[in-house]
Parts: sequence; structure tokens; C-alpha cells
Amino acid sequence: QVQLVESGGGLVQAGGSLKLSCAVSGRTLQTYVMGWFRQAPGQEREFVASIIGSRTYYADSVKGRFTISKDNAKNMVYLQMNNLKPEDTAVYYCAANRILRLSPQYDYWGQGTQVTVSS
Repeated sequence: QVQLVESGGGLVQAGGSLKLSCAVSGRTLQTYVMGWFRQAPGQEREFVASIIGSRTYYADSVKGRFTISKDNAKNMVYLQMNNLKPEDTAVYYCAANRILRLSPQYDYWGQGTQVTVSS
């Protein structure tokens, strides 16, 4: 069993930055693909970024602005978000899965953290 706890969300002005953190317990990070997803009101949950080993994957909408990283020693996953836009407003979820997917069919999910970007 894997437990995921996100933190770091908040309210930020357009053009600003936030760094989300995900604390992972129950298994080591090397065992899983780690991903970030987001869900805006009335919309489906969508892929943001994922990391497996040293390889990273990003949605086109966040490429060049967001960076996913992990610290295996601390069992932490991060999402650095720069140049935020109002359309980035959503609940952001950390997720873990045994295989790489760019769709939200992941085995384990955190509770989510709200990110709100004001214009």
C-alpha cells in the first residue's frame, strides 16, 4: 500500500510560482511511476507530468513552465510551477502507478491540493 500526501498549494497571481510537494510512504519511489494530475471544476482529471527514473514527461500545456522532480532519499516528489496562468487553476493530485501512463488510471492517489491563479 502507498500513501501520498500533497502540500504547497495556494493562491498566486498570474506569472507567479508555486512548488508542490508529495510525501510518499509505504513503498520506495524507485518502485513506482510518479505523476501529477489536475482537475478543474466541471472538467475531467488531466495529466500534468510524470517521472520514472530520470525520465520526465509533460503535458503540452505545461512544458517549459513546470518541472517534476523527486528525491528518492526523502521519498518526496515535487512539481515546480513557474509562470502560472489562470487556466492552471485546479486541484492538483499526486499519483503513483507501477507502469507509465499519461492518463489518470493510476493505482494510488493523494487527497489533492488546491492551486488558484488570479489574473
